[in-house]
Amino acid sequence: MRTPAFWWNAPAHPGWAARLLSPLSFLYAAATAHRLRHTGWRAPVPVLCCGNIGVGGTGKTPLALDLARRAIARGRRPAFLSRGYGGNLPAGTRVDPDRHTAREAGDEPLLLARVAPCHIGADRAVSARRAIQDGADCLLMDDGFQNPTLHQDIALVVVDGAAGFGNGRVLPAGPLREPVHAGLARADGVVVIGADQQGILDSIENGPPCFAATLQQDVGNVPHDRPLVAFAGIGRPAKFFDGLASMGLSPLRCMAFADHHPYTPTECRDLLALAARWDARLVTTEKDAVRLPAAMRAQVTTAGVHLAWDTPAMPERILDLWLGRIDA
Repeated sequence: MRTPAFWWNAPAHPGWAARLLSPLSFLYAAATAHRLRHTGWRAPVPVLCCGNIGVGGTGKTPLALDLARRAIARGRRPAFLSRGYGGNLPAGTRVDPDRHTAREAGDEPLLLARVAPCHIGADRAVSARRAIQDGADCLLMDDGFQNPTLHQDIALVVVDGAAGFGNGRVLPAGPLREPVHAGLARADGVVVIGADQQGILDSIENGPPCFAATLQQDVGNVPHDRPLVAFAGIGRPAKFFDGLASMGLSPLRCMAFADHHPYTPTECRDLLALAARWDARLVTTEKDAVRLPAAMRAQVTTAGVHLAWDTPAMPERILDLWLGRIDA
């Protein structure tokens, strides 16, 4: 779905729609709080969750990938746990990026599995047991901060610096899965990705430790001598388009789709026709590329992304907290 515009209003002026939906928000928040009272299975290896309080793209997957690569560099054997949104494989399935498709496993697990083993399923305890059986000595949850099935030794709340917590209201009146104060009370750290335009760091000055990073586009394979048509179906497509602009690329057209959008044959033909009309090259995100048919993917340039930390010590401190929680 596309997120409603009023979700991103200032908290002081949420709009009539947010006020009208507030009773439903109360029920949603109560249901989440009740679910979180359950105690999850405690794994014999350290578990770190990269989650968020709101919905939409905050940078959880790039953060999880970055931390996994750092754990591997330390000689560890991490495995990812992901819900596998949009997929239909049995819980606990280990994703094979050479065999499974986005329709089967979800888009994010395909990206994760390129770096370390990834097991999918809503019940993270089932996936965790399978990952440990396969040899994992530490686990990374990509999302699942509000999932009580597995005990989280370290929980990081990831926040988009541009969007913050939106209008500050819980679904459906706003973008939050639970009230901010409730989420921060369970968090061991907050990672703000991108310029802190909403004053997030100041607002949680007395809360959990805060870390700052930015997402940087990898555009080395994007042609600079041809016009571009950019498209993206992620949590906040504007982040991708702004990232291209920050690297000096100005697409003739930017087309936004809903998060996890499954591209239809008609949409693929329309995109190719648009690019042909302007003799332009299509460019999209890695997450979008895995949802494209193979024939279409060959005609699209993919721009990757990586995390750049404000200081090199920040991610190493997170790893010390995560891997040292049980090692100690």
